[in-house]
Amino acid sequence: MNTVRLDAAHLLHLAGELAELLADTVAGGASVGFLAPLGRAEAVAWWRERSGAVAAGRLAVWAAYEETGRVLGTVSLALPDKPNSVHRAELVKLMVHRAARGRGLGRRLLAVAEEEAAARGITLLHLDTETGSPAERLYRSSGWIPAGAIPDYAADPAGVLRPTTIYYKRLGTGAISPATR
Repeated sequence: MNTVRLDAAHLLHLAGELAELLADTVAGGASVGFLAPLGRAEAVAWWRERSGAVAAGRLAVWAAYEETGRVLGTVSLALPDKPNSVHRAELVKLMVHRAARGRGLGRRLLAVAEEEAAARGITLLHLDTETGSPAERLYRSSGWIPAGAIPDYAADPAGVLRPTTIYYKRLGTGAISPATR
């Protein structure tokens, strides 16, 4: 399995494959911001819209490929643009194709994002995930700490309002230095 950080052009090139992954994730019941059924055109458009944030350095996106070149997973870091928050980032859209689950790909993608964040001097990561979802086991077993739950936070793919749990993970400690501003 090969994991690659995507620049804006590569993301646009892979928008169709990433859309298939997104549609599969939604069809599998994961609450990633979309209702089922998710059409291909909507999923492709959503990924294409991300290219501007990638080009601007506000979003880092990785894709995991199998040997055939098929995209089986992705993860992103949303990077802040305010001076008082350069020490933190949000982990977003960790997705693994249903056919590839149970092989450690989610854990590898999570590690890639955490390693990149640490290399950038980010000391705090946060995310939200549907309370009670299988993703919670991954985050908890990877050292993420639940901060609390919010009821009726988002609709799942079937349109039912579900709670979300906010998680965080410290990658280091310290104040923002002039060098990281």
